[in-house]
Amino acid sequence: MNAATAHGPPRPLLPDRMPPVGIFWLFVLPFAALTAVFGVWPIILSIQTSFTASATALKPNPTWVGLANYVSIFADPVFVASLWRTLLYTFLAVVSTITLALLYALLLHSALVGRGRTFFKLAIFLPVVTPDIAGYVVWRWLYDQSFGALNMALAALHLPTFGGLASTSTVLQAVLIAELWHHVGFYVVIFLANLALCDKGQMEAADIDGAGAWQKFWHVVLPQLRPALLVNSVYALIQYLKTFTVVAVMTKGGPNDATNFLSYYAYQLFDQGRYGEATAMASVLFAIVIVLAAALMRLQRTRPAG
Repeated sequence: MNAATAHGPPRPLLPDRMPPVGIFWLFVLPFAALTAVFGVWPIILSIQTSFTASATALKPNPTWVGLANYVSIFADPVFVASLWRTLLYTFLAVVSTITLALLYALLLHSALVGRGRTFFKLAIFLPVVTPDIAGYVVWRWLYDQSFGALNMALAALHLPTFGGLASTSTVLQAVLIAELWHHVGFYVVIFLANLALCDKGQMEAADIDGAGAWQKFWHVVLPQLRPALLVNSVYALIQYLKTFTVVAVMTKGGPNDATNFLSYYAYQLFDQGRYGEATAMASVLFAIVIVLAAALMRLQRTRPAG
């Protein structure tokens, strides 16, 4: 008799009669702990820092100044302009992203795309897994006024050149195009997953009733896409409100502060050692994200399905 036989069969890692709720919490708690330590706790510390003087913000015993940092940033015209610019850009970006992703997903889901469906799925999703900094560096090169490929192509076609990142009238469009290229594929995948779960029986019934293409989309397909619309809208709202990387790589907030969004302006103040005001801006942005995301979720859930 060997040692393994003497001690009997190995014990299972989990009890045989462990309730499903216990199994659920066993798997959830480690990730919940990581989220609390690396997600929730830094947010709490950031909000706490926003109520302290910048000179002592990072010291063990900071000087508390109450709402002074919030009063200071709302009295700053650059902050106010940055806030409105961020909200405008977020609105344009969310609408553009959801519209393009939905149209592309509907096209891929239709019979118009045959054997090339896999290729087009990969083509739209490839930018999502491309490192964002590398992608934005390429876009900055494409927009360059001296040797950029975009303006060289336009000149070859005898078309007006594109101001790109050099003009305040075109820089938002240029940045938005780069962000759409990088992000739309993610939202397409969410829409495709929802389209695969749509009830085909309703579509067949609409065909029998003689419904047109627009009627079928508006009354049959779109109501069934509400879960994907909710997820994509909330995620896009959060993503574009905190737009930072594309600005840091392509424009540095310029020209003339035309792309100085809230997150980048807060970063600039933090880099200058104005920690109290920077974290106050971050806290304001966090509050805006929470309020708008909650309002959007409530709107989607209370809207009639038909």
